[in-house]
Amino acid sequence: MKFKSLLIVVVLSFAMSGCADWIYRIDVPQGNFLQDKNVEQLRIAMTKEQVVYVLGRPVVQDSFDHNTWYYVYEMKRGMRKRGEDFRKELVIKFVDGKVASVTGDFELSEDFNTPLDE
Repeated sequence: MKFKSLLIVVVLSFAMSGCADWIYRIDVPQGNFLQDKNVEQLRIAMTKEQVVYVLGRPVVQDSFDHNTWYYVYEMKRGMRKRGEDFRKELVIKFVDGKVASVTGDFELSEDFNTPLDE
């Protein structure tokens, strides 16, 4: 009787493990989703207001350094067949209220170092 019960448990375990992909799991996006075309609009010496107009408000602002803004986007996939999890960051540093440097996972435009006409 023990062997029969053990065999049933093992067979049911294998059968249920095959159903794991039937469960729908949603993707969980968090943070600021930035499009490349918006990041390419950034220019050196832009004001904070101009950056907010182009990219929106940052998801994280350093509490001790108000001149550093962090745009972070993370996608946690619910199912592997929809792709891998990923994370993208963009860090903007301001000096005297104007963009001084931009670093992160995005390509800047060739015109980044050309300030906008005021």
